Amino acid sequence: MTEQDTIVALSTPPGTGAIGLVRISGPDAVLLLRSVAAKMDRDPAPRLATLVEFRDSEGVIDEGLATVFRAPASYTGEDVVELGVHGSPYVQQRLIEALLQAGGRLALPGEFTQRAFLNRKLDLSQAEAVADLIASQSAAQHRLALQQLRGGFGRRIEALRQQLIDLCALVELELDFSEEDVEFADRGQLRTLMDEVNAVCTELIASFRFGNAVRQGIPVAIVGAPNAGKSTLLNALLQDDRALVSDIPGTTRDTVEEAITLEGVLFRFIDTAGLRETGDTVERMGIARSYRKAGEASIVVLLGDAGTLSEGGLLTEARLLTERLAKDRPEGLPAPLVVPVLNKCDIPGASQAKQVIGISARDGTGLDRLKEEFLKHVNALQSGEGGVVVTNARHVEALRRTVEALTDARAALDGGVSGELLAIDLRRAQHHLGEITGRITTDDLLGSIFSRFCIGK
Repeated sequence: MTEQDTIVALSTPPGTGAIGLVRISGPDAVLLLRSVAAKMDRDPAPRLATLVEFRDSEGVIDEGLATVFRAPASYTGEDVVELGVHGSPYVQQRLIEALLQAGGRLALPGEFTQRAFLNRKLDLSQAEAVADLIASQSAAQHRLALQQLRGGFGRRIEALRQQLIDLCALVELELDFSEEDVEFADRGQLRTLMDEVNAVCTELIASFRFGNAVRQGIPVAIVGAPNAGKSTLLNALLQDDRALVSDIPGTTRDTVEEAITLEGVLFRFIDTAGLRETGDTVERMGIARSYRKAGEASIVVLLGDAGTLSEGGLLTEARLLTERLAKDRPEGLPAPLVVPVLNKCDIPGASQAKQVIGISARDGTGLDRLKEEFLKHVNALQSGEGGVVVTNARHVEALRRTVEALTDARAALDGGVSGELLAIDLRRAQHHLGEITGRITTDDLLGSIFSRFCIGK
């Protein structure tokens, strides 16, 4: 691959549809267009869709629209041509083959967006947001991806990086005048600025808990004793008979997962095997998996049978489960929220729910209140400096390394270490922030990021 290649790809999903869009980008984009549309002007007007006849050596391929975007005012920053044809896989493939024969090359996954990054049309965090936007399945995912695509996160990171550059410049300037014992950087001001940058990075890291949950879908595990109504609750939330419901204890032996959207937020509900003592080997494996899924969840619904369990007994079980999940949780991750819920509150003689949520999964009573609890938890997760939310694990890792470097720099400053060593720590922090926006990149990093894109984007 070279930057001088002109690349070609189908940008709409493969298969039969109303239309298909073939995209071309590179220095010879217009020449390739004219190779399949001979009657096209030699210098076509930019951003004007023109009806043309596409042909190859065998004759007419199709009639469609051609639109030219001249560099640098295009998605990739290069000359770009978009060809709209009918959605026949045969038509699309034949047109692409004609363009390849004219000197084009098939684009690699994500190569259009990679060129946009290389030509400084997008920073690296914005380029990654393109993939998130394409993959968004809920209003919340769409909102976060669009926010990052607009560059708010990248601008905040670059502002932090510029602060570190200014700090480092003052320290390094002192090194040039070390023999004169001149101090350009006020040590108190240095401490204040480092603490401020550190605090912002820490807050951005904390926002990842919310951002990642929204990006992946909020995991909600439904746990409880056999016959508490877990599968019935899952079906009620989904409004579909997804999970098998039976009066026989131990019917659910594996997890059942489904996703729904509430108020624009994607939730992934997980029905688990009933928690009880059993000698059945397969059921024990299912119960072990239930605890594991509960530990990985953001919310755990502990469902109790109001016909056999009191509210006080459910609250005790909730406390014990919370302690167990907190103990088994990986270091650095907060324990999930355990929501005690009494089911079957509609049956005669059932325990009354006063301190917990009471529902009837069978007729839907109380489900709205339970959904409100889910949304309340999601809103409580939100944090982020200036409303910026981190959604990418790579960005979090870079921010953590930035915090480590700043912590070392602060210790060096307090310990009276030489300015040369202090400058090294500050440069490390700059480097890690630069990795987020692409100021600092490697071929391996770019390959890893853009290989996950679809071809044509």
